[in-house]
Amino acid sequence: MQRQLGRSGQIVSGLGLGCWAIGGPFWRGDRPVGWGQVDDRDSLAALQRALELGINFFDTSDVYGCGHSERILGQALAGRRDEVVIATKFGNLFDEQTRRITGASGEPDHIRRACEASLRRLRTGWIDLYQFHIGNYDLSRVDEVLETLEDLVAEGKIRWYGWSTDDPARAAAFSRGEHCAAVQQRFNLFEGNAETLAVCEQAGLASVVRGPLAQGLLTGKFSHTSTLPADDVRHGWDLQGGEQARRLDVLGALREILTAGKRSLAQGALGWLWARSAAIVPIPGFKTAAQVEENAGALRFGPLSDDQMAEIQGLMAA
Repeated sequence: MQRQLGRSGQIVSGLGLGCWAIGGPFWRGDRPVGWGQVDDRDSLAALQRALELGINFFDTSDVYGCGHSERILGQALAGRRDEVVIATKFGNLFDEQTRRITGASGEPDHIRRACEASLRRLRTGWIDLYQFHIGNYDLSRVDEVLETLEDLVAEGKIRWYGWSTDDPARAAAFSRGEHCAAVQQRFNLFEGNAETLAVCEQAGLASVVRGPLAQGLLTGKFSHTSTLPADDVRHGWDLQGGEQARRLDVLGALREILTAGKRSLAQGALGWLWARSAAIVPIPGFKTAAQVEENAGALRFGPLSDDQMAEIQGLMAA
């Protein structure tokens, strides 16, 4: 199963891999924004398995692990560059040594420096999809960002660009750019902005979906008694009485539909996204080869049926 990456015309595997988790721990102030400890050997093995399974789209960011995710991805894809589509992001300022985010910038000089640094870490001469990572950036300054990105396209440093934002007005503003190919947004069974998705559909952009498995909730591995480590971005989840607990209960009601035909829960959740829109390219995260294998297995099943989608909609509305 394959999909077109928006206006770029590039054909990518129906799902990509989101490389946030393999960056390891990093912080914004005292708050963890990584996914806990990682073993780089596991990350490299997982990326190799993805390539073997036909996944050719990889999404990362310069800030994931404060440079570490890009370095691992560059190492894994060495010698395979022409076979893959690499997406990364810019906009955050960070200290690689302390692994702390120190600010944000959309200034032209920063974009250029960030691009050069990402090219070095990724061991590549070009970036296929370069995405603005400041989701609430001042709309009045968008043209300046677009102009800088178009210059980078002209110089051959990047080929296409997009914005990681859930806001439809910002998505629409970026869609004016000649080489805008995608908007990255959060979308899954539990959450997502349908207006932002509609902008993608109307403008011919890919909707690169982050959080397609609701940060792991839709895999079925959590219960009301689960706990998460202090250096995990999900550490503050209330699985006993908060929103995440409510979602666990809803997932229980949807389980039979999502797992029909021998799908796993995660595979059913990915099938729901493919059925939701032809523009969607989900990028589930991973830490192990086993997780990559399960997610890639969803490609064999494809989208959920119209009847399954209607049944889920009815249960969600109840």
